[in-house]
Amino acid sequence: MKEIQINTTIIHDWSSFHQIFKDAFGFPDYYGANMDAWIDCMSCLSDPLSGMSKITLEPGESLTIKLLQTADFMKRCPKQFLSLVECSAFVNQRFPEPLLHILFV
Repeated sequence: MKEIQINTTIIHDWSSFHQIFKDAFGFPDYYGANMDAWIDCMSCLSDPLSGMSKITLEPGESLTIKLLQTADFMKRCPKQFLSLVECSAFVNQRFPEPLLHILFV
């Protein structure tokens, strides 16, 4: 299982949300910076040939997204927090075993 940490203290709006995920995961330059594009990129983590992320997973491997300062993030950016949880669940529905795990710190 791989793990990536997301410093949520620098997320203040949709633009910063998408920028931090783009930077952390190495999404392509044409990343659409919306939750549909986020779902597409995250759904391709196990497909390195897709070029949708620099983070890749081996078959059967999963990824833990460790959200730092979660309580503050939930209060400051409730829409972004809720979308992250909902869209992660949506990504996981596409696979026989969960691909993404979110750890709230």
